[in-house]
Amino acid sequence: MSALPACQTLLLEPHNGVLHITLNRPESRNAMSLQMVAELRAVLAAVRDNRSVRALVLSGAGGHFCAGGDIKDMANARAQGRDAYRELNRAFGSLLEEAQHAPQVLITVLQGAVLGGGFGLACVSDIAMADHQAQFGLPETSLGLLPAQIAPFVVQRIGLTEARRLALTAARFDGHQARRLGLVHFVEQDPQALAERLDEVLDHVLCCAPEANAVTKKLLLASAGQPSSELLDEAAQCFSEAVTGAEGIEGTMAFVQKRKPGWST
Repeated sequence: MSALPACQTLLLEPHNGVLHITLNRPESRNAMSLQMVAELRAVLAAVRDNRSVRALVLSGAGGHFCAGGDIKDMANARAQGRDAYRELNRAFGSLLEEAQHAPQVLITVLQGAVLGGGFGLACVSDIAMADHQAQFGLPETSLGLLPAQIAPFVVQRIGLTEARRLALTAARFDGHQARRLGLVHFVEQDPQALAERLDEVLDHVLCCAPEANAVTKKLLLASAGQPSSELLDEAAQCFSEAVTGAEGIEGTMAFVQKRKPGWST
């Protein structure tokens, strides 16, 4: 396996052709900081052309997958203006594009919070498995924000009708509902069952030739409508306008202050 980048927000464990990547900011339920985005992109770039890496397994430390974007990063961006928000948002969209097109089989193991950006990462995985009590949702609109980079990948994964319902209500749902929506493929009752399912899936993946899998994945993705870079650029601009507008300021402040925003009854 080729040299992997040094990471502060990720734990990397290569084992028998599989790279296990653990989001490791448990104190924030693995909220997606700009540093974590950069480190994930660097890991994907490091293994992209390495066919000895057959699969990537993405999970979270501390009982949660990922609670979405890091509000602290948003606070830092506020001091730098609207362009900083656009760049922050677009960087995550680039991560989703790169994860979607990784030549390796990307498997997500979903526990606890699977919100916002975490939901987006689940949507770009080839195989997703969840704990039955995992909590999924797109909370952005409840914060006065937009699921800007995530939205095209959610639509591609579960369809427009369900994506509209979830994004416009910020509804939370569990692993069983995620399975019914087609967001995940397997739902298990406990961590041991999740681990056993992961082993079973990896056994199947490793039966397949790595280059054949890489090309097959490319062909399958090309057969479906793909989120475009132009759309994600426009979405990042919309996000920066939303987060610096009245609703975005009120919503993020209400989140930090642990109160309801002004529009919530």
